[in-house]
Amino acid sequence: MPATIPAAPLLGAGHAAARAERSPSPGRRRGGHHSWLVQTVLALVVLLVGAATAVYAHSTVQGIVALGMFPEGTDRLQTVPTVWLAGAAVGAVLLVALRTRPVLAVGILTALALASLVTAGIFGVLGLCLAVALYSVASTRTALVTWSAVVAVVVVLTTAAWRWQVIGVGEMFVWGTFQRPAGTEPFHQLIQPEFSSGRRSATVALLVVLLLLGVAAGASSRARRLKLEAEADHREAAARDREASAALGRASERARIAREMHDIVAHSVSVMIALSDGASAALDRAPDRSREALGELSATGRTALTDMQRVLGALDPDGEPGPSASGSTEPTETDLQTIVERFRAAGLPVTATGLDVDLPASTSVRLALVRIVTEALTNVLRHAPGTTLVSVDVRRTGRTVEAEVVDTGGTQAGDGGSGRGVPGMRDRAALLGGSVEAGPLVGGGWRVHVVLPCDELAPRTSTSTTGVATSSATTDDDATQETP
Repeated sequence: MPATIPAAPLLGAGHAAARAERSPSPGRRRGGHHSWLVQTVLALVVLLVGAATAVYAHSTVQGIVALGMFPEGTDRLQTVPTVWLAGAAVGAVLLVALRTRPVLAVGILTALALASLVTAGIFGVLGLCLAVALYSVASTRTALVTWSAVVAVVVVLTTAAWRWQVIGVGEMFVWGTFQRPAGTEPFHQLIQPEFSSGRRSATVALLVVLLLLGVAAGASSRARRLKLEAEADHREAAARDREASAALGRASERARIAREMHDIVAHSVSVMIALSDGASAALDRAPDRSREALGELSATGRTALTDMQRVLGALDPDGEPGPSASGSTEPTETDLQTIVERFRAAGLPVTATGLDVDLPASTSVRLALVRIVTEALTNVLRHAPGTTLVSVDVRRTGRTVEAEVVDTGGTQAGDGGSGRGVPGMRDRAALLGGSVEAGPLVGGGWRVHVVLPCDELAPRTSTSTTGVATSSATTDDDATQETP
């Protein structure tokens, strides 16, 4: 009779499956909104700086005209502030519109800076726009992409500034506030200021500083974000590990309980059926034997009930076993002699040796031995009815305890099994580092041989093995040999 334990649902499985398609962490969910907000604020700063510096750029053009390095009435008085403001406006729009494509923004802003240099000879605030764009690149892209963009921008704009720049940070610093005294003539009569490597170098130096500041801020932002994501990933991984461990624990506990229930139900019920059939058959011919079988049937049922209460008590969600269950799933019957006698009473012609051998003190080894021997005898009772001989041999050898159960084969058809018996025996032995060999014999019959390791050595003065002779009564009365 197979014992089936319904599989309890894995409480964390639903949550684990829901997170299989990983939902973004709070930091990731805020990332898009945060990027848009930062870029919008920076774009507004660019516009404000552009408007303020456009006024100073116009003042610088006036100072250069006063010095005579631009002719009177030059159109640069209009083109410089106009291009300056236009560059600031377009740059601010690009920063917001291309916030998710910062590398493209860097390329367009670089082209815009070239156009500004060619048309008006100024950078305007496009250097600041490039610094903001590189901030986005550094915060979202790898270091290789970031530094490649920085090098490309510096090389292109340095070359362009050396070729086309007219008004830069040096000119604004030197001539931005110059006013020619009334009644004096200009110092120079030039079309535009002469080339100065020093003033160009100041512009390039300021550009490089702005770009490096943008990269540094972006790299710092990226490092913070990656750290937060790594912490979130670690927390999620730890939660998944806890759920997986809990699921494995539940699966292991279910398997253990299923094994215990199989032992209780299959073993005990098989014996009870054999006892009841034997008692029924012997009721008229041998009432005393029938009463004896019924008494053994009652004892077996009580033992099975107690064992089942122990298993169910261990499943109590409150962790408080009932009055008849101590919370342990250990069997109540652990005496091999009693177990062998019970199977004899059920009709098995059992001969046993070594039942008085000193078993190991380890409870787990003793319980495993009892369960495996019981399983082997139950299999004989169920699958080899009518067998003429079943031998049980228990012995100690060094640091091991061995048991062997051999039958001569049944003369009647046995019933089907659950498929748990032999695998269950092997699992029990493997948990303790032991082994089980089970299989048919060449001349007919079945053999089960178990070897379990134990910590202590076998006693030096071993007691002689006492054979427990098969009672002739078990063969005299055909009624008690009948099996289900």
